[in-house]
Amino acid sequence: MSYCSYISSLSGEDENVHIDYHDNHYGFPIAEDNELFCRLVLEINQAGLSWTTILKKQDSFRKAYHNFDIKKVAKYSDKDRERLLADAGIIRNRLKVNAAIENAKAILQLQKEHGSFKSWLDQHHPKTKEEWVKLFRQHFKFTGGEIVNEFLMSTGYLPGAHTCDCPVYKKVLKSKPAWAKRGIARRKG
Repeated sequence: MSYCSYISSLSGEDENVHIDYHDNHYGFPIAEDNELFCRLVLEINQAGLSWTTILKKQDSFRKAYHNFDIKKVAKYSDKDRERLLADAGIIRNRLKVNAAIENAKAILQLQKEHGSFKSWLDQHHPKTKEEWVKLFRQHFKFTGGEIVNEFLMSTGYLPGAHTCDCPVYKKVLKSKPAWAKRGIARRKG
């Protein structure tokens, strides 16, 4: 089996942490808004850190952010912010905590206007990375180019999550709706 080079370069505990994510989550479409929000929060928290750190803390993130329930997070108070900033199980960065709360509020607005966060993403697909970054900056906090790129690649909206010879690549393609596959073909060719 030929894995993507990043996975092939890992060993021991780091490899174990990444294999499930790589094989079952990275690049696969996500249908549920709370899970899309989860991925966005995790990608924001990865900024300046390794993805291994985030994967090791993902259960703590899930607990700290009420399983990424968008409605609950959008209602977080100053007390909740302080609770998160004191939680050693997650990344205690005020800008990232504030971004999670403000982005939950932004997603609620998108849900009102478009039915769901996923619908909003689907309605804008396909776009180039640059177009996506511009769009995200209009709606969300703490969403620079690399964060937007990784969020969209990890959720199947941008190509590049897996190399063509990786066995997961074909699984990802099979999991995408036909319109998404056409979007990938247009960007590649």
